[in-house]
Amino acid sequence: MIPLPSLPTVAVVGATGVVGREMLSILESRKFPLSKLRLFASARSAGTTLPFQGGTVTIEALEGNCAQGVDIALFSAGKPISREWAPKFVQTGAFVVDNSSCFRMDDAVPLVIPQVNAIVLKDMKERGIVAVPNCSTIIALVAVTPLHRALNVERMIVSTYQAASGAGAAAMQELEQQAHAFAAGKPFETPIFGRPYLFNLFSHNSAIGEDGFNEEERKLLHETRKIWNAPTMRVAATCVRVPVLRAHAESIHLEFTRPTSEAEVRELLRNAPGVRVVDDRAANRFPEPLDATGGDDVLVGRIRMDPSVPENRGVMLFVAGDQLRKGAALDAVEIAECLLERFSETHTAARATARISS
Repeated sequence: MIPLPSLPTVAVVGATGVVGREMLSILESRKFPLSKLRLFASARSAGTTLPFQGGTVTIEALEGNCAQGVDIALFSAGKPISREWAPKFVQTGAFVVDNSSCFRMDDAVPLVIPQVNAIVLKDMKERGIVAVPNCSTIIALVAVTPLHRALNVERMIVSTYQAASGAGAAAMQELEQQAHAFAAGKPFETPIFGRPYLFNLFSHNSAIGEDGFNEEERKLLHETRKIWNAPTMRVAATCVRVPVLRAHAESIHLEFTRPTSEAEVRELLRNAPGVRVVDDRAANRFPEPLDATGGDDVLVGRIRMDPSVPENRGVMLFVAGDQLRKGAALDAVEIAECLLERFSETHTAARATARISS
């Protein structure tokens, strides 16, 4: 594999969307090492600019040989764009980190949460596509994987409380509009969800299959099995939209193969990367979407033993995480950081020096 330059050319595809803009913010705040940033969006946005590192970057259209010269491309433009353009970026020599569902269940494509399974990236033999899991899967597994490693989860039941941000900027605007309309005594507009969102909750708006499960629920099952390399893992999910602007919450019930204790679970979570324990029973303060918004950690609380599981093998949790950051944009940037660490010229040279000296 041709190594990545220490200062790669990075592209953000879908730069004008809510996740794309979050990617720009994260690249800047984390001081991601790059020589050049290129931004891509729809043809109607081409020629406009977005701010970055004190200057501006002009948005380009996806056309012709636009992928030429890109080392790492962060995609957040939806499944059809990923299906058409991700392979083209790979063909010109780029790593693609894709936020859509297009490649998640492709056996040849790693599905990665850096805090959980970044090690799978070392098996990549050439530049290609790395998939970002669904937001609900990321938020759940950042919290649960440390427990799975120590205690071996054999069953997980998840109920999600998903914010408007998961459905994009238009859904967030719809919720805000309904709040303004309620205050003004005006009727709600419902172009996105076709029903009142304010003061309401409803089954996740993804397609429902013949088995009664919606697409979001199936993602939690199949993606968890792939990421954990556990094809028979028992996972059941119920996914619901709630009138929260940003950041998802989840209620998680875990059943382990061996007994545990609340103290052991707390200790495992306190030491887990990407996790912050928020569990103040005296003050009744636990993970909340408002507290998770804008943060990089998954908040974990309501830690308690599950009395319905015998032999102290069950635990219950409540978690919250920023869907736009850790559930999407941050995960993509962290994957890019892992790729740069593993495949950069500097790292490759260091590995070669180590081999020679040994």
